[in-house]
Amino acid sequence: MAEKLVVVGGDAAGMSAASQARRHRDAGDLEIVAFERGHYTSYSACGIPYWVGGLVDDADQLVSRDPATFREDFQVDVRVRHEVVGIDLARREVVARDLEHGGREVRERFDQLVYAAGAVPATPDWARTDAAGVFGVQTMDDGAALIDWLDGDPAPRRAVVVGGGYIGVEMAEAMIQRGLSVSLVERSPEPMSTVDPDMGALVRKALCGLGLEVRSGVSVTGLESRDGRVAAVVTEHGTLPADIVVLGLGVRPNTALAAEAGLPIGPTGGIRVDLRMRVMDTPGVWAAGDCVESVHRVSGQPVYVPLGTHANKQGRIAGINIGGGYATFAGIVGTAVTRVCDLEVGRTGLREAEAAAAGFEFVTVRVESTNRAGYFPGAKPMTVKLIVERRSGRLLGAQIVGLSEAAKRIDVLAVALWNRMTVDEMANLDLGYAPPYAPVWDPVLVAARKAVEAIR
Repeated sequence: MAEKLVVVGGDAAGMSAASQARRHRDAGDLEIVAFERGHYTSYSACGIPYWVGGLVDDADQLVSRDPATFREDFQVDVRVRHEVVGIDLARREVVARDLEHGGREVRERFDQLVYAAGAVPATPDWARTDAAGVFGVQTMDDGAALIDWLDGDPAPRRAVVVGGGYIGVEMAEAMIQRGLSVSLVERSPEPMSTVDPDMGALVRKALCGLGLEVRSGVSVTGLESRDGRVAAVVTEHGTLPADIVVLGLGVRPNTALAAEAGLPIGPTGGIRVDLRMRVMDTPGVWAAGDCVESVHRVSGQPVYVPLGTHANKQGRIAGINIGGGYATFAGIVGTAVTRVCDLEVGRTGLREAEAAAAGFEFVTVRVESTNRAGYFPGAKPMTVKLIVERRSGRLLGAQIVGLSEAAKRIDVLAVALWNRMTVDEMANLDLGYAPPYAPVWDPVLVAARKAVEAIR
């Protein structure tokens, strides 16, 4: 009889694991069943704000592989609209509910299990309401529900976005593109708390230039409703009228079922796994994606950084190992980019607060430069910030904010960070130059050179 692999979660990590396992083992040797609560598999959640804002016309454009493709081309028994509600490790069994058939219970035995349940939105008590018009943006089904509300009658005119992280600022821009009046409320001193406040201030300036009302350093305390629909967001500094509220308060690992089953949970709240994505001390069980914790290559500490890049890599590694190959996950440095109107934001490594918490002594430098030679048409400003270990000169983190061709420059810094380079070594990097693409001294090199002076 064929060995059976059961996958919990049908997005990036889960289906990457399933497809890699299938590439290494055929259907006669390994049967694969995948449970997914929603309607979609292998989709780009990061693209949902652009779908909502109208830059992406059709939801199908965000789907890499649909359930039919997995069934036909990969012989994976994908069961959408099935919510896993229990895992019995002793009996090697998963319990799910068929949401399309009245919650009918389904039980599936397994020899190998991949737990890839992703993340769930952080939802404070004040956000728990029965009022219509309050949305999180975590799944494709969430995006579809939000678009239905925007297209409904009466059409909303005033939006409040709570939370100024990646999803928050991207959804605020999407609401502007939809023609709504938008307020963004963020508890931290500046939006985009994944960068330091001085860089976040540049993001706030760009958002205000879009016509948004940005209220940073403000906490939300409640919601008001009228006739079953959301009517306002209550903050510590006043009430904001709202016909639609979008929650962008971040996420936490979706590990409730894992914890109930006895899987080990780390200090970040994510599942503890080894280098091969095997759940610690649990034979035959693997975990990947936004439900696991990773090791930060700079601090050496466990961290929780939910990004699609990590999820795809971790799922692939789990699948290769399940298939009989050998692969390891080398950790993360937390590289991420986003766009806010015309402003590009990139970051990698540690922020100042994170570097201090890890025990590093460091210096910071910040330089202003341009994306191209200053005399070349289309030259735009760019700000580069480096965080550097004192004395050794090792790069600890970097952030870039600029108007054009800025965000992907963070990749140069991510490579330097990954390889534990010093700013002295970075200052001598042989980077490409031509006036349409960079000044003769690229902004990355200018920042590295300034950092060398600072540590000396």
